[in-house]
Amino acid sequence: MNTEQREVVQTTFARLVVMPEVAGALFYERLLAKNPSFRSLFNNSMRIQGLKLMSMLAMVVSNLPEPDQVSTTLRDLAVRHVQYGVKIADYDAMREALLWTLEQVLGEDLTPAAREAWTVCYNELASEMTAAAYV
Repeated sequence: MNTEQREVVQTTFARLVVMPEVAGALFYERLLAKNPSFRSLFNNSMRIQGLKLMSMLAMVVSNLPEPDQVSTTLRDLAVRHVQYGVKIADYDAMREALLWTLEQVLGEDLTPAAREAWTVCYNELASEMTAAAYV
């Protein structure tokens, strides 16, 4: 990610972080609606899962200028995802659900530049996680 993309992600995330339950719920509603087989991957309530997602995103977004600060945490999470049954292809579904959630919350403020910044951010994150988990 370049500096401008990091700033766009951080600015737009500020709109999500004020409503973590709503954003988390939207994400998982979309993810599970499009991928019903994923439901078996979750033991927690979707409310708790949504809050965990938002907490993890907050950590990642706040550390975008220094991504090495969260690398170990992301690698550990990726390994746990494999243990839960997450496959590499599942990361595409999660990207779609994230972008859809951003559309719902940001509306017109999810500009093409913002969508691209989030896509780059997610792809880098997913690449790091899958490289750590599927070696």
